[in-house]
Amino acid sequence: MSTKVSDRVLERLREWGVDHVFGYPGDGINGLLAAWGRADNRPRFVQSRHEEMSAFQAVGYAKFSGRLGVCAATSGPGAIHLLNGLYDAKLDHVPVLAIVGQTHRTAMGGSYQQEVDLHTLFKDVASDFLETVTVPEQLPNVLDRAIRTAYARRSPTALIIPGDVQELDYSPPTHEFKMVPSSLDRSSWTSIPSEESLRRAAEILNAGAKPAILIGQGAAGARAEVERVAELLGAGVAKALLGKDVLSDELPYVTGSIGLLGTRPSYELMRDCDTLLTIGSSFPYTQFLPDFGKARGVQIDIDPHMVGMRYPYEVNLVGDAKATLQRLIPMLETDRGGREWYDTVRDNVTRWRGVMERRAELSADPINPEYVAHTLDPLLPSDAIVTSDSGSTANWYARHLTMRSGMRGSLSGTLATMGCGVPYAIGAKFAHPDRPAIALVGDGAMQMNGLAELITAAKYRDLWEDPRLVVAVWNNHDLNQVTWEMRAMEGAPSFLPSQQLPDVQYAAFARSLGLTGVRVEKPEDVEAGWRAGLEADGPAVIEFLTDPAVPPIPPHASWEQMEATAASILKGDADRGSVVKQGFKAKVQEFLPGREKKK
Repeated sequence: MSTKVSDRVLERLREWGVDHVFGYPGDGINGLLAAWGRADNRPRFVQSRHEEMSAFQAVGYAKFSGRLGVCAATSGPGAIHLLNGLYDAKLDHVPVLAIVGQTHRTAMGGSYQQEVDLHTLFKDVASDFLETVTVPEQLPNVLDRAIRTAYARRSPTALIIPGDVQELDYSPPTHEFKMVPSSLDRSSWTSIPSEESLRRAAEILNAGAKPAILIGQGAAGARAEVERVAELLGAGVAKALLGKDVLSDELPYVTGSIGLLGTRPSYELMRDCDTLLTIGSSFPYTQFLPDFGKARGVQIDIDPHMVGMRYPYEVNLVGDAKATLQRLIPMLETDRGGREWYDTVRDNVTRWRGVMERRAELSADPINPEYVAHTLDPLLPSDAIVTSDSGSTANWYARHLTMRSGMRGSLSGTLATMGCGVPYAIGAKFAHPDRPAIALVGDGAMQMNGLAELITAAKYRDLWEDPRLVVAVWNNHDLNQVTWEMRAMEGAPSFLPSQQLPDVQYAAFARSLGLTGVRVEKPEDVEAGWRAGLEADGPAVIEFLTDPAVPPIPPHASWEQMEATAASILKGDADRGSVVKQGFKAKVQEFLPGREKKK
């Protein structure tokens, strides 16, 4: 039996070490689906409920494995559905390959059914590499380049294969004019800055009296080096959300997340520092960085396209974080005198932890959403993978969960799209089937995407060595993050026709699929709910009925800003009384004297 182009696609993916392809079937990829049947489902085809979920699962797989995520979809509508997940990969710099079908070559240009100009569709999201296979000899070169480019540039790439081309007999490129051969190997490489630029950076860092470090996901391979630099400089370390799992939050100088969803110690660190070292982060919100002219800056990033932005850095070091820091560390002074700044940072962190505990303990109707996350924190397994959806749950993920060494966590950092939490967790389970995954999701995101993907979790549960996939739903009947943005940024009360959500029985739906489902309606049952999910013998949905009036207060919020928000609410917000009361209660916790942490 002859080898078809579709057979060679799957064979080449296997040669690249691809174990899973996340996709949804359609006639535009019938040739590939037939090849999967002939290949005994290698690499495994993971069927989602929607192509967008396939792309999210590929992103989650890539984020938590460090390997290429691959998704597949049919032509026309299937390809269109991939876009949101691929943009998530593009903006968070994640290597993903999309393989999509197209109408037969004989019909192209004829306004045929499901014919879409896929090059125009993908030219932005897959701008680093996008190609259509028109003859068999073209396949190995374009497929290999798509994979190498996705890895090298940490971006999504796309390969379009018309339906009739998939079914052609495969023939490799020959040693002839206008043939392009290809090779499989992708050697590792390291970029390092010049010695002169390293010395200039060291001079700036050594001269600082109040140093701050900001890390992102680009520092993930340099944990030990970042710790060493922080200790040498006596620096506090703030984390962009994509870098939340880079350093353990148990380190006394780690101030936690930065930005609107960040912590007060991180805000104070940036406000008061005189030196800023940014490693592997393109955190976009300049207002949360030191005032211009107040701090000297050094940036380290592997991508020359991304350096020199966000802040007026004096030295931009283009290089791998680990290799660059290894060369920078010997240039840093080991005897820097007093540690007043270091002690201040640690004291700020200790005080903030007390504030968070007190906020979580505040009464609410019926359950304080902060208490839900705060209760999970000590229960998290040491090898947990945590995903957060976009929305107010991201605030509680950012502030209440202590990332300890060995844990992993991520969310849609730059696109901040809703609906990624559950498919991310499914992708994580295929990347690490021996580890528990926990998805933190609001009811809006759960209704958007999460409910259907519970079917996917149920379908594949038996493939995972550790079958635990806990989906926690904050059920408050409100699109809460947008509601608070309207109040705080627009000075407008909540607009119920757009914000109010129907009450869905999430736990009951999970039980209908044969999964564990627990509905928690009272604060005293929160811990038991979490334990039920973490001790389940398969996927579980734990549904918490939470109070939408508890505010996700930004770390820099002043009394004046709180008053302005309250004034907008009093214009006619349907929940104005509860909102003002809860906002006041939460804010006042920052001004109470500290108390000993409960044993």
